[in-house]
Amino acid sequence: MKTVIGIFLLLSLGGCETVQPWERNILAKPGMQIESDPLQAQLAGQVYDSKEASSGGNNPAGGGCGCN
Repeated sequence: MKTVIGIFLLLSLGGCETVQPWERNILAKPGMQIESDPLQAQLAGQVYDSKEASSGGNNPAGGGCGCN
């Protein structure tokens, strides 16, 4: 069993890759990001905070109207 695990670990090291600075622009494409639209994520966070403020939400916000 240890031999199988050892072989698996050695084979998985082949997938490790060093990314050069000039190659990072490929990984920075909007489709590769967790949130592809930061403005939409910020708006969704504000709506979530305004709806959940009365029950504890993320931050100690004001009322539930979203106008804080």
